[in-house]
Formats: sequence, structure tokens, C-alpha cells
Amino acid sequence: MMSKHISGFRAALAALPLLFAGAGPAAAQPLRADAAVQAPTYADLVDLAEAAGLVARARVVDQATVKPERAPGLAPGRARLFVEAQTEALLTGQAALGESLRYLVDMPVNAKGKPPKLKKSSVLLFARAVPGRPGELQLVRPDAQLPADPQIESRLRAILTDLAAPDAPPRITGVRDVISVPGNLAGESETQMFLETRQGDPVSLTILRRPGMEPQWGISWSEIVDQSARPPEPETIEWYRLACFLPRGLPADAYLQDNAASRAQAEADYELVIERLGACERSGG
Repeated sequence: MMSKHISGFRAALAALPLLFAGAGPAAAQPLRADAAVQAPTYADLVDLAEAAGLVARARVVDQATVKPERAPGLAPGRARLFVEAQTEALLTGQAALGESLRYLVDMPVNAKGKPPKLKKSSVLLFARAVPGRPGELQLVRPDAQLPADPQIESRLRAILTDLAAPDAPPRITGVRDVISVPGNLAGESETQMFLETRQGDPVSLTILRRPGMEPQWGISWSEIVDQSARPPEPETIEWYRLACFLPRGLPADAYLQDNAASRAQAEADYELVIERLGACERSGG
């Protein structure tokens, strides 16, 4: 039985050019070389989850290092591994997974140029099924594998649940229209910003300023512009949509007013929103 397994493993390894062919461009930032020991950020997990057709937990049975000349696009400081694994659980996805899985993954090497030994470890895979090749997966990125740490998996499961919700917030692609109007009192103003989304869903930001009070801002995920809207909680899909995809500054063609004072107020309000959201941290930088 062992010799049969080794023979089959070598045969699959010989077919690597076919297995790796057709991989699409990276869907998100690659993880840093030390990501194997650094916990992924919230944005890392959402990036991977949204790019994947399926997310699975698997236990590594065997691995082989692909020769560099057979690993096009391999980044410095990494090794490409051909991995055989056993399915443990399908976290999300429509593809039917068999018990045995095979895939390629790029892993950081140590000071001696050796990749980590994955055998018997459980991993999380973000992948697509390879049409016509049962049991073979194509990771959404060369490094789209994470250790199946209980904490990572728990965070990931919560993200997958939020993404699958019927009322999940749409993907933000930009800022469409901006208008800012002064109030009756000095220092009073209201700014509204209407965002662009991939599917055309209505989304708007409202920033209110009142004399002697902290500025208030919020996000509305419907056609109703709600002055009582609140900012999203950190590390939620709502926060991710804004913090990770809003442009750093307002586009020049978004202003609906030529008034310099109104434009300046809108710019200040937008800077406030970006500051309050905080950085969208990713392990890729």
C-alpha cells in the first residue's frame, strides 16, 4: 500500500504544470514571509474568504518540494510545495470535496532554505475546484493556506457567516457625490456623501457638526439618508467595506458644489471619517 501511495504521489507531482496552469491573478495582497507565525489580520481573512470558491480544513498527509525551475513566479525566500491532504471539513462552498485533496502552495523557507514540514498538521485552504480534475484544488493565491488554529478558524467562521447573510453590506468601489451645507449657527454643518458600490446598492455617509459638540458621523446602507446613523464597529464587514476600500481622498468630480467653503468642509469631514475608521491592516503591508 505504501509503495502504491508513493507511486501515485510521484505521478501527481509529475503533472504539476497542468495543475498549476490557469491560476488567476492574486485576489488580494500576499501575506508576508513571516505570516506562518503571525496571525492574519481581519482584512486578510475577509480578502481570502471573498476570493475563494470554497474554504476547507484539511490534514496534510504528504508534501514534496517543487524544483525552482518548475515553479514559475515563485517569490524569493519561498518554496513551492505539492501537498496531498485529507479533507476534514468544508467550511463554505458548493463544490463536492472528496476525501483526498491535492494542491500547490508557496511557503516561506527558514535560514537553511528549507520549507516547513506540514505533515500531520491541519490547515485552512482558500481555493477553487479544478474543473475535470477531482480532488485537485487551486488556491486563490499561491500562499492561500493558513494554520487551522482554533482562534483563526473561529474568526474565519464568523466572517463566513457575516458574508453569507442576506443583508451583508455591498462592496464599495468609490465616492460618487458629495454635498456639504452650513447650518444656521456658526460651526454647524451637514455633509452627505453617496458611495458607489459594485451592484449599485445605495450607501451614504452623513457627517454632522454642532457648536461645542464632537462631530458625529455614520453610515446608511439603504436609500434612506439617516442622520441618526452610526459608524460601523471595528472588525466587522461594514468596517472592512469602508476602511479597506474608500479612497484616501475625495475625487474631484464628486463635488456637487463649486463653493470653495463647502468643498473645504467636505474634505475636512471626509478626513475625519478616514481617521476614525483607522487603518485597514493587512499582513502584506
